[in-house]
Amino acid sequence: MSASDEGVVGDGDGGDGGGGGESTVTVVVAATANLGIALAKAVAGVISGSSAMLSEAAHSLADTVTELLLLTALKRSEKPADEEHPLGYGPERYIWALFAAVATFVGGAVFSVYDGIHTLVAGEELGDPLVSYLVLAVAFLLEGYSLRTGLRQVKAEAARLGAPVGRYFRLTPDTAVKAVVMEDSAALAGLLLAAGGLLGGQLTGSGVWDGTASVLIGLLLVYVAWELGRSNARLLIGRPLPPEMRDGVRAVLLGVPHVEAVLDLTTLIQGPEEILIAAKIDFRDVSTAAEVERACDEAEARLRARFPAIRRVYLDPTPSAA
Repeated sequence: MSASDEGVVGDGDGGDGGGGGESTVTVVVAATANLGIALAKAVAGVISGSSAMLSEAAHSLADTVTELLLLTALKRSEKPADEEHPLGYGPERYIWALFAAVATFVGGAVFSVYDGIHTLVAGEELGDPLVSYLVLAVAFLLEGYSLRTGLRQVKAEAARLGAPVGRYFRLTPDTAVKAVVMEDSAALAGLLLAAGGLLGGQLTGSGVWDGTASVLIGLLLVYVAWELGRSNARLLIGRPLPPEMRDGVRAVLLGVPHVEAVLDLTTLIQGPEEILIAAKIDFRDVSTAAEVERACDEAEARLRARFPAIRRVYLDPTPSAA
């Protein structure tokens, strides 16, 4: 199994590249940038009368709310296991991240599509677009910096795990940084659409360009919300390790003395650096109880050495039906 086959979850080694703290920094940078951008866009939208600028203001405000929800997700998922939650709070991050995807849809997409359609139907009276152009330029720089922060984390994590960047981003269970990268990418595209709408309206005197830009911004946000919602829903339902990693876990178990076969294997991703393994193991019939106990301990140690993100291992000695 190649290193790239493993690079879809954090390795849990707690080193400098650990995802938790770095993800928090990424989200904080994005939230701070988006709050200032939202206010500036709203002022520019009122001055210029541009529906696309107002849509962009709603977009940035939705992103700010999203990132606050992501911060809540990161903090609450770090709580240690207790009597009420013996498997820990890791999956809670995906509940809050799912709320964040809904906020992107309701707060940004719905408003943008509605405002764009209203502009196309009723028209709009355009004001001075100069302020809007200045705000768009500053917003582009700030969003670009925020996106750069997220991409640097994605690239660093992918490199540390030996995974292709595209594969890591597609399969990573760290949906907080995934949300930041997708939202910032959508924000940059939205800024270009808003600028195009302003320019089209300025050259033609028609609000059709601005209204169309607003609708396109809304549809872009619908895609982002759908993609993030689907990713978090899959992890909430329970996503196993990729097939290559499951094969690796099975191979480690089969390499332990006294293990004859792995009859059933269940893997569950509970967080970016939190994996659960449960397996029914057929041990040699001549193995003593003490040998089976030592084999279970050795299997757990080997699994954690091979995949440090594994937090819980449950092995059930089970005779083969054959």
